Amino acid sequence: MSNPGRRKWEGGAVVPYEPPAPPVTQADYSAAIQAHLDAKARERQYDGIHSAIGYRDDPNLDFAAEADALFAWRSTVWTFSSAELAKVMSGERVQPTVAEFMAELEAACSFEWPMQRPAMLGGQLPPE
Repeated sequence: MSNPGRRKWEGGAVVPYEPPAPPVTQADYSAAIQAHLDAKARERQYDGIHSAIGYRDDPNLDFAAEADALFAWRSTVWTFSSAELAKVMSGERVQPTVAEFMAELEAACSFEWPMQRPAMLGGQLPPE
């Protein structure tokens, strides 16, 4: 047989076989949500959401404002996510794929930075 992939015995012959994808778990959703939160914080060169939120009450008012905004948004994201995934567990809704869920989350929990920081846009410093 020329197929280098997986095979199974079926009807007296060896045939190509692709096993079904493993079921999506709570950990899969959590990892995608956390990656989404961290990616947003990295837009402003923070290491991730946790380090960004550490700037709450910082003497640098721009950092403090960003931290406060991210803190509130993180809560909104996890509140939405927990409620929607509880609906899946209770059978109130069909289980979405991770990609479908993340699209829902982005639509329901948008984020806008509290101010522009031109020196940080795109990770590039302005020309001198």
